[in-house]
Amino acid sequence: MLSSTADNLFWMGRYIERAENTARLLAASSRMSLIGGTAGEWRSVATIYSIDPAPIIARGPTPEEALLHTLCFDQDNPSSIVGCLKLARHNARAERNNLTVEAWENINGTWLELSEIARRGVPEGEFRAFFDWVKRQTHLILGSIWTTLLRDEAFDFLNVGIFIERADNTARILDVKYHHILPGGEPVTEVVDYYEWAELLACVSAVRAYKRVYQEGMNPRRVAELLILRQDLPRSLHYCLRRLDEHLGSLAEAHGRRHECHRTCGLLYSRLRYGSIDQVFKRGLHYVLDDFTQRIAGLSDEIGRNYLMTV
Repeated sequence: MLSSTADNLFWMGRYIERAENTARLLAASSRMSLIGGTAGEWRSVATIYSIDPAPIIARGPTPEEALLHTLCFDQDNPSSIVGCLKLARHNARAERNNLTVEAWENINGTWLELSEIARRGVPEGEFRAFFDWVKRQTHLILGSIWTTLLRDEAFDFLNVGIFIERADNTARILDVKYHHILPGGEPVTEVVDYYEWAELLACVSAVRAYKRVYQEGMNPRRVAELLILRQDLPRSLHYCLRRLDEHLGSLAEAHGRRHECHRTCGLLYSRLRYGSIDQVFKRGLHYVLDDFTQRIAGLSDEIGRNYLMTV
């Protein structure tokens, strides 16, 4: 497979996943802003995407409206929903021969409909319906990819992009939101705000999973354990690294050699597979998550050097 083809598929997977992640986070933050009514929630969103909120907030009548516009419809922002799906469609169009008709039509149809929504604008009070639509469409795209593509190099590069993006997103959300809710890192009382922790879990569709696994009230350490170490939660760091290790292993078999990215991924995966939540908090949750995001970014760069011919 040409490195340019692998690059297109890798970034197509990342952009589709990023669009869904952005919609999930904005939906949860919109609900929390209705409960809390402060700008702190939106500043935490800006922090997750490494955005300086000050100039953006200055352009809008409210922090919520300014950041919603930037993260929904700014085509020059690669983290906005429109920006992500525009780039995903561009990459998909270049690789139509490696996609099925169903996968391409779902991507192209989503982009055309989104372009019309962006042209008309989303009326006040209807953003929740818009976020639900984005999630449905990205599920449709990813579902068609999963159920129709050959299990070959194209499928592996797509999934490597998806799980790199998902792992990075989960780590950023947990780091920023956890310390937004608990600035000191640990609860000072046994009473925690159920709604704030439920919305953190909602960002990764894990509210019901938490209740099934722990069968108890919201416990900050349990929330962190679920999102970092559970191997059966599709958006946990452990699950993402397990899938990354599998797809990179398939690429190593196809190419007949292993690279530095395989060693890095295996090391990250082993830390999550054999780690414990006590070890995480002993090292410091922020330190662990910040270190993880740096290492996952390094892994992405190594994949670029080893397979995509990028620096």
